[in-house]
Amino acid sequence: MTVLRPHAEDQYADELAQLAAADDRPRPPGWRLSPHAVVTYLLGDGAKITPKYVGPRRLIEVAVSTLATDRALLLLGVPGTAKTWVSEHLAAAISGDSTLLVQGTAGTAEEAIRYGWNYARLLAEGPTEAALVPSPIMRAMRTGSIARLEELTRVPSDVQDALITILSEKTLPVPELGTEAQAERGFNLIATANDRDRGVNELSSALRRRFNTVVLPVPANADDEVEIVARRVAQLGKSLDLPEVPAALDEIRRVVTVFRELRAGLTEDGRTKLKSPTGTLSTAEAISVITNGMALAAHFGDGTLHPGDVAAGIVGAVIKDPVSDAVVWREYLETVVRERPDWLDFYRAARDA
Repeated sequence: MTVLRPHAEDQYADELAQLAAADDRPRPPGWRLSPHAVVTYLLGDGAKITPKYVGPRRLIEVAVSTLATDRALLLLGVPGTAKTWVSEHLAAAISGDSTLLVQGTAGTAEEAIRYGWNYARLLAEGPTEAALVPSPIMRAMRTGSIARLEELTRVPSDVQDALITILSEKTLPVPELGTEAQAERGFNLIATANDRDRGVNELSSALRRRFNTVVLPVPANADDEVEIVARRVAQLGKSLDLPEVPAALDEIRRVVTVFRELRAGLTEDGRTKLKSPTGTLSTAEAISVITNGMALAAHFGDGTLHPGDVAAGIVGAVIKDPVSDAVVWREYLETVVRERPDWLDFYRAARDA
């Protein structure tokens, strides 16, 4: 069976093995690589190790060094800034296991963070170790691994506070058994949160103190964002047997330009101010637009990405509010896109879409 998306530790197993074999720097207890090698794995070495994240090196160094201390790591940023992607690769490089994951939602219960019970065994045997169902965080504590908690601020506040004892005392009491789970060396937690989510539950000051926060920014410039989109689209396209990315670079740059201009409320040349739509227009959405366009080109076109293949996707990404965003998009089309001679095909396709 071929999985659609392998875990990071499986997909990049060769790179992790190469780094481990050549890694002669000190490794914190329970780590498979040294902090320096973990950063190299994330950012690449320009040769055999491919970059997983394109951005400031110092941010990744701070994130990795945090995980080597007793502070947990909170990756914060707007949607689409690779928070989940970075957390997965950090866990893969440090522990060799990125699957110890809790997905935070408004309905996340305390059992998802602490532990639950196999109720059939609980009724038959009473509270026993065999009846206990450990959470991914509890399993990470017992194995000295990195646990991940996605969308921490979507978790109800009273459930968030279940983390306080875990992060401060490095223990998880199990009063039903009169015992506790103590964290093995190497345990830590990576949480992610975005600062544009509706219905956010603010972290308590007690919990916030247990985290070191690293803010992942949107790509600093268009070239970086184009590189990120092209790299991810190439990976996705390969797994889906879509056309190769080189034929799509012009359209990738066009999509990135549209997103960056609308996101910033200003054209590239700084001459025209624009209204911004309600959506975030993230790098992740740009990747989705291009991937969908390539699927259209592969299955309903000539195998080459054209403006018409991405136009509908861009319109759908920009217009989240059918009233206000539609006005923003029409104004952008008529005042910016229409005036660019080499964008006329895109203008017509977007107008028709």
